[in-house]
Amino acid sequence: MRFVPVAISLAELFSQGLTLTTTRDGSILSRQIESHPIYKNASYCIEQRVDDLLSRMTIEEKAGQLFQTMITQLPLDQVPTGVSALNSSGTMIGEKHMSHFNLLGDITNATETAQFMNRLQERALQTRLGIPITVSTDPRHAFTENAGTGFSAGVFSQWPETIGLAALRDPAMVRKFAEVAREEYMAVGIRTALHPQVDLSTEPRWARISNTWGENSTLTSNLIVEYIKGFQGDRLGSQSVKTVVKHFPGSGPVQDGEDSHFVYGKNLTYPGRNFEEHLKPFKAAIAAGAGGVMPAYSRPIGTEYEPVAFSFNKQIVTDLLRNELGFDAIVVTDWGLVTDTTFAGEPFPARAWGVEGLSELERVTKIIEAGCDQLGGEERPELVVQLVQEGIVSEERLDISVRRLLKEKFVLGLFDNPLVDAEVAGRVVGNEYFVQGFNATFMTERNYHVVDNPEDADYALLRLNAPYEPRLGAFESSFHAGSLEFNQTEKDRQSRIFSTVPTIVDMAMARPAVIPEIIRQADAVLANFGSDSRAFLDIVFGASEPEGRLPYDLPGSMKAVEAQMEDVPFDTRDPVFKFGHGLSYTNSCRGSGRH
Repeated sequence: MRFVPVAISLAELFSQGLTLTTTRDGSILSRQIESHPIYKNASYCIEQRVDDLLSRMTIEEKAGQLFQTMITQLPLDQVPTGVSALNSSGTMIGEKHMSHFNLLGDITNATETAQFMNRLQERALQTRLGIPITVSTDPRHAFTENAGTGFSAGVFSQWPETIGLAALRDPAMVRKFAEVAREEYMAVGIRTALHPQVDLSTEPRWARISNTWGENSTLTSNLIVEYIKGFQGDRLGSQSVKTVVKHFPGSGPVQDGEDSHFVYGKNLTYPGRNFEEHLKPFKAAIAAGAGGVMPAYSRPIGTEYEPVAFSFNKQIVTDLLRNELGFDAIVVTDWGLVTDTTFAGEPFPARAWGVEGLSELERVTKIIEAGCDQLGGEERPELVVQLVQEGIVSEERLDISVRRLLKEKFVLGLFDNPLVDAEVAGRVVGNEYFVQGFNATFMTERNYHVVDNPEDADYALLRLNAPYEPRLGAFESSFHAGSLEFNQTEKDRQSRIFSTVPTIVDMAMARPAVIPEIIRQADAVLANFGSDSRAFLDIVFGASEPEGRLPYDLPGSMKAVEAQMEDVPFDTRDPVFKFGHGLSYTNSCRGSGRH
């Protein structure tokens, strides 16, 4: 047998993923191609692996990385219903070359969720390049259930809402929560947290306050450092869950307290010229090493910035976030800025505030030119391919964002260990070690008799949700917005109870309720920020002591709320209780000072 010599270096052979088979005397016998290129070889540094992978990618494969959308735990080839723009996860992986997804729905069985995640990864490994999947989630460790903002805990350990962690004011507790949540996320295969939400709640009517840290920028800044470190560690690595801080540069000062998911809430306004105050938590998050930033839906009104939604806004993303604040990691847009769709059969237009007249191609162009790396809630890589082919967006610009997105996958260890142990997930998630136990059971187990009529009771225990005005629409109805006071019919109903029997009220403060009449009439009022009935009974019967202090002012009237400036903290005139107020059984009053 004769061999034809080939002029090629060993280094070049290895860079092409080739191995050499030799005879005993050392002569070259054959060449065998292996599917183990540099990017799959953990002995190379991350930069080399990224370079190698990027050099192998087609425009279509690069474009797929720039999109992240929702998936549900359906069979991979089944198309989900309810949202018109979604394809099956198998189609998005195999045909659209996508590798970033946001998990929808409650997790009710950790083992099954981990198995689903492994099926996703196995499907991804079958693609030409085998790029692993990164799965993200909105918050899912508390009590709130809203498909647009977060999920209840399910089998995960259950904690207070974020605003409740702020009320506790305990940095060690925040770090502990984040470490526990990180372990549970990683156990089922979630590697990106689309939180924390660090907007300042300077507008008390806003529907998103329960996921914030309250009204004070210093408290927010201090606590989110512990939050980020708990999820990520001191630096992003193979044992990290990446955090995405949102919504830059702060969604708190929304006009009239409306939410920017909807056209009537598209404006952020700064009557107090207090833009810089809302940047403070983001500066702290960037210094702490946050792996991602999500710009707000809203558009700024009355500032030096272009009045377009922040993900379309180059002055905000490139000039402010990247150049001035020095953030060089991934910027992912909020969900659904390009494609008009439907939700539960109802029209759901793209949140393209300020650029509603642009075409889909023009919207994508403006987002990329603004400096964003990834489009959230979209699966339209064909638009990016078209923009590159038409010379509107350069492949070099694409490479900047794709490099960031690929590098993160390597840093998280996904290329080397994409699968999770489903059996271990079932043992880790909801572990009793993670969950603080309760001493209480329900009333009958405490030897108390429950009666139907207030007249027959010795005490009345009322658990109320903070008031709101119901909105129409399948998606819109999930957002508690509008007035912060109860209507007259409900006030009268409550008043009859207060006048009949000594009453203890527990109010779930998703927003700063306007309830001076309850404060006057009830014998005791508790505020909770995510707790169940057992915890409430523990407090009432002395098994536990009230903890925490108000994370915002409690307004005294809707007139005062409507008169305050949206961007200024502690601007509601004559609040019933001020930021920092709180009582306990051992201390009659704590921290009633404003700051």
